[in-house]
Amino acid sequence: MSDLENRRDRLEFNKLQKRLRRNVGKAIADFNMIEEGDKVMVCLSGGKDSYAMLEILMSLQKTAPVHFELVAVNMDQKQPGFPEHILPEYLQSIGVPYHIVNKDTYSVVKEVIPEGKTTCGLCSRLRRGTLYGFAEEIGATKVALGHHKDDIVETLFLNMFYGGRLKAMPPKLRADDGRNIVIRPLAYCRETDLIAFADHKQFPIIPCNLCGSQENLQRQAIKGMLNEWERKFPGRSDNIFAALTRVSPSQLADRDLYDFESLELDRSMPAPAADARSIEQYVDSWIPEDARDEDLESEPAPAEASRPLYIEARNL
Repeated sequence: MSDLENRRDRLEFNKLQKRLRRNVGKAIADFNMIEEGDKVMVCLSGGKDSYAMLEILMSLQKTAPVHFELVAVNMDQKQPGFPEHILPEYLQSIGVPYHIVNKDTYSVVKEVIPEGKTTCGLCSRLRRGTLYGFAEEIGATKVALGHHKDDIVETLFLNMFYGGRLKAMPPKLRADDGRNIVIRPLAYCRETDLIAFADHKQFPIIPCNLCGSQENLQRQAIKGMLNEWERKFPGRSDNIFAALTRVSPSQLADRDLYDFESLELDRSMPAPAADARSIEQYVDSWIPEDARDEDLESEPAPAEASRPLYIEARNL
């Protein structure tokens, strides 16, 4: 590789690293994830996301406006063939305090889940329960998980398509028993950036296939759908995530979330203008100038679909 190519690679990596640091820092600030004196337990699975999360948090720790501790924790679930030496060697090499929690959840999962069925659901619940208990044991005030923006969007659609619920993964969460606060510092980070970061850093990845379970086929189907959307309409996943941050309860149908039953008329103020021109101006006000023509070209509406709007507007 030439010197010019090396310089270009370094420049691209520096831009990538700054983008990840900026996204993690913004997520932490937006949701007040880390506070003065926090002891943050960083859960390491041996995958690219948790390695990147630890690396970025260690970098931010040096310049953060608050003082906080980091402690890395991995759970050895006793899967056959698990390379138990890899994480301790890596964590010692970067000088971060760490714990390895030994818990044979593998045997429990294999005993409960029929052969050929996916084990991911039960495995993750057992792992999470053990880690929550360990966080309290070591006095950790926050539990950091490595879920990124794409994980959150995928979970939204998994819950809608297969569970009939409108929910995802919040960037910050209090556990049901109130005894732990879970944070997801990578909530604003895209998976493509994390893949590129891990490739450059050459993290010692431990694949999550040691138990021989099938892939989570539902999540893979959702991931494929979102990737196809992103290919056809770049930025769509970002828009879906943004929608999770701008929720209008009165425009949904959850009676526990919004009091539909008590709605009453209020004609105390003059009615707004309702001519065709005012409606057109109102619609235009919601579309950025540089996106109007582009949006119409990328997802055109049938000509006949727009006509009733103007007919109705003229008749108001």
